[in-house]
Amino acid sequence: MIDKIKGNNNKPPDLRKKENNRDIMERVRGLVEKFTGAKEKPSEKSKKRPMPRPRLRTKKKEEEKPRLKVPKRPPERKPGLTPPPKKPPGRGIRPRIPEEDQRTLVGAMVFGIIIIIIVASGYYFLVYQPYQQTLQAAKNQKLAEVDAYFKGPLATDPQKQAILAEIDSGQTPEEVLAVDVLGPATKSWRKYQSQEINTKKDRFNRVMVLYNVTEGNQTTSKRAIMKVSDAQKIVNEADATVLANMAIQTPDTVAVPIMISRLQAAGGLIGVGSMVDIYLNVNQTGNNTTVTSQETTPRISGATVLAILRAKDSGSVDASILRSQNISMNTMSSGVSMEKKTTTDVEQLLRAAAAGGLSEEDIRAILQNYGIRLSDYERAANLGELDATYLIILEVPRDDVPFLIQNMNSIILTVPTQNAPEWMIRELRRIYG
Repeated sequence: MIDKIKGNNNKPPDLRKKENNRDIMERVRGLVEKFTGAKEKPSEKSKKRPMPRPRLRTKKKEEEKPRLKVPKRPPERKPGLTPPPKKPPGRGIRPRIPEEDQRTLVGAMVFGIIIIIIVASGYYFLVYQPYQQTLQAAKNQKLAEVDAYFKGPLATDPQKQAILAEIDSGQTPEEVLAVDVLGPATKSWRKYQSQEINTKKDRFNRVMVLYNVTEGNQTTSKRAIMKVSDAQKIVNEADATVLANMAIQTPDTVAVPIMISRLQAAGGLIGVGSMVDIYLNVNQTGNNTTVTSQETTPRISGATVLAILRAKDSGSVDASILRSQNISMNTMSSGVSMEKKTTTDVEQLLRAAAAGGLSEEDIRAILQNYGIRLSDYERAANLGELDATYLIILEVPRDDVPFLIQNMNSIILTVPTQNAPEWMIRELRRIYG
């Protein structure tokens, strides 16, 4: 009958479809109420919850692409009171930390940060900064040494750049101070000064050496004329501390005549060709006292004696030799006496020779090295004419001529033992063996 009411005579009812069963029951109830004229009271018993029908599991498609979620626009807020902001939900499952514990953790973190800052500051100011200052001081010391040695013509030397790079790459003060600057500088200066000697020598095979001398707080420049061999010996034996402050030049000299006493002329024991050093003796008078100031280094070194003339009084000779011999035998006696007198004026003899009245060969034989032999005899006899005056012609650098002329009465000539005359060499050998 239900099938007839539904209209499905052939198809059996599907009990799994809940919606169809509900429609059928409602129709049956409607027919019963229609024929009986009364409505059923709703059952007081709670309706049983229908069991959900089982769902068939379907396999997910492996190649199914995930769908993009389009963000929804937030709804427009209406004007009015805004609700308080909601706290964001906690992430994960974590127990909520009490407020007192949170304060304790924050205080511990702040205290730890303060301790770290104090330790870092102490390390920086007590260890790192002093170490960096020591390292920089060592580098500055070496850089000053490099600037002192590599200067002038060696300011762009390749060795200087290599040493600067080595100093800059030093990590410790000991490593920086161990950089050798003097050795490479000495090698470079010796090579340069040797080239200068070969280039600047004159036709007499000499060079003029310029060097600086420091006396107290004052530095003065000195000049010395010397042979090429002597200059090369100095270059080979000196290091960069001397060679960096030395210059080689071609000698520019002049012959200067000076009139000095025997005391000033090295005792009158110098000869032509002697190498002398010139010192300045200054007498300062003040407050009824006399102070003698003598310099420790010569004003002019290596000056050459080109000629030396003694005063005319030294050429007057008056000699008288008396020889006597007495022979006695018993009452007989005999005696023989002989006297020889010589009076010579060397200046007159020179005038006679110049006038052609005497043979030049005889004159040369008599007067050869007269002054030197006279000085030798005086030295051997320990007796000499101390008041003699000498006219000496010296070869000195052109720049020293004004000094020599202005201080003629205050200069003293000395003879270096390295360039001593023959008589001095013989005496030194006899004394020291």
